[in-house]
Amino acid sequence: MKRDPQRPEERPSRAEPQPAPSTLEPPGEGEGAEPPPPVWIFGYGSLVWRPGFEFTSRKVGFIRGYSRRFWQGDTFHRGSERMPGRVVTLQEERGACTWGVAYEVRGEQIAASLQYLNVREAVLGGYDTKLVTFHPQEKDAEEPILALVYIATPQNPSYLGPASEEDIAAQIIVSSGCAGHNIEYLLRLADFMRYFCPQAEDKHLFSIEEALVSILPCLYYTEESLEETAKCPLEVQGLK
Repeated sequence: MKRDPQRPEERPSRAEPQPAPSTLEPPGEGEGAEPPPPVWIFGYGSLVWRPGFEFTSRKVGFIRGYSRRFWQGDTFHRGSERMPGRVVTLQEERGACTWGVAYEVRGEQIAASLQYLNVREAVLGGYDTKLVTFHPQEKDAEEPILALVYIATPQNPSYLGPASEEDIAAQIIVSSGCAGHNIEYLLRLADFMRYFCPQAEDKHLFSIEEALVSILPCLYYTEESLEETAKCPLEVQGLK
């Protein structure tokens, strides 16, 4: 079945490096007050298809020095306390790069988006903020952009750490939360990379997707077998 991902709009714009959110001041009041400079927010997980806040423009691109890993636990959006899901965070790695989407927010959008993300990513997700250099995919981009990114470190209580692709896929299959099933999270992220960043490699992501696809038929087979067995006469089942 072919999935039809939501294609991010790309509107060319030139942005200048911005200060971290902790140093941002609210928009000035009264006539003649100079508006605050725009802020860019880089998303590499669910933010690539569901930002959840208003923005002025967005660009597909990458940051260097980080690799995307399904090492963060999730007990709210894609999992529960009983069955935590697996979502992505960033791991520092020399020579690596992570592709995603950078969102430009301006004016009143700045405070609203940061307040929303503070709850979604920091309070509920266990992520910290950091500034990174974002490189737009578009060839006519003049300069890199300084962007805010949310990263879950090993110090947060939901951090799960490394595991084999097969174990991660098995955990994703049985997990779901308020935002939906963990499988949807994985497949949407894989779709984004496949359709918008076809030239980029993400072995970790696609290996987990491959492991998940290989496990699913086994689950379906087991369920169908149990259903068919229940319909068979006891004599056929060898129980009488």
